[in-house]
Amino acid sequence: MQTDLAKRTLFAIDVARRAGALGLDYFRRLDTLTIESKGHQDLVSEADRDVELFVRREIAAAYPDDGIVGEEHAPKPGTTGFDWVIDPIDGTANFVSGIPQWCVIIACTLRGGAVAGVIHEPVSGETFHGHKGGGAFVDGHQIRVSPSASLTQGSIGVGFNNRTRAKNIIPVIDALIDQGGIFFRNASGGLMLAYVAAGRLIGYAEEHMNAWDCLAGLLLVEEAGGVILRPDPHTVLANGCVVLGGGPLIYDLLYDLTQEAFGLKKLG
Repeated sequence: MQTDLAKRTLFAIDVARRAGALGLDYFRRLDTLTIESKGHQDLVSEADRDVELFVRREIAAAYPDDGIVGEEHAPKPGTTGFDWVIDPIDGTANFVSGIPQWCVIIACTLRGGAVAGVIHEPVSGETFHGHKGGGAFVDGHQIRVSPSASLTQGSIGVGFNNRTRAKNIIPVIDALIDQGGIFFRNASGGLMLAYVAAGRLIGYAEEHMNAWDCLAGLLLVEEAGGVILRPDPHTVLANGCVVLGGGPLIYDLLYDLTQEAFGLKKLG
C-alpha cells in the first residue's frame, strides 16, 4: 500500500505542477478571462474549469477506474474505492483580482479518507505534498507543525465563506484577539492548511469547507505531526465538514475557541 500511495503522490505532484502552469498562464492574462459569479463572494472563471478538465483527463488516463470529485464539474463514480478530489484553483477571488495567493489542490481518498494530498502554489512555485504514513513535505523537505503552546505564539488562520453565517465567526475572532492571539486570512483555505502543516501558522479554523478545499491540507497537517478534527469519511465528499487543525499543543485551545460558535461537542 505504501508503495502505491507514494506512486499516486508523485503522480499528483506532477499533475498539480502542470495544472499550475496552465493556471499561471491564465493568471498572467487576466484581462482576457471570462468571470462569473456563483453567489456572494463565490466566483468561477474559465481558468477554473479548464484547469479542472486538464486534471480530470490526466487522472482518467492514469487511473481510469478511480472516481473523480471536483469543484467545477460533475462527479465521476469509480469502482476501486479510490476517489481523486480536485480544486483546480483554490482562492479564485484572489486569482481574478491579481492577488498571488491561490493554489491547485489534488487529494486522493480511499473509501472517503484522504490517503495522499498535494497543494501546489504556482506563483511561489512551492509544492506541499504527502501521503498517509509517509510524512509531509514542501518541495521534498520534511515539514512539521508549530510547537507553539499558546495562542499568543503565532497566528491562527481563520476561514469564512458564503455557506456559513458571519455571526458565528465573529465571536471566534473576538475571543482569539481577547486572548492575545492574531488571526490570518488570505482567502485560500487550502494554502492556510498547508501553512499550518509547515509551521507557518499555528492553527486553522473554518466552520465549513468542501472536500476539495480541505482534504489534502488536513492530511498534510496530520502527517506533519498535527491534530485535526477528522472528517466523516461517509459524508465528507458530498457534504464537506467543519475544519480544525493545529499543532498538538494548540489544538485543544482552538477547539475550545470554536466549540460553541461551530456547534461542536464539548471535549471530554
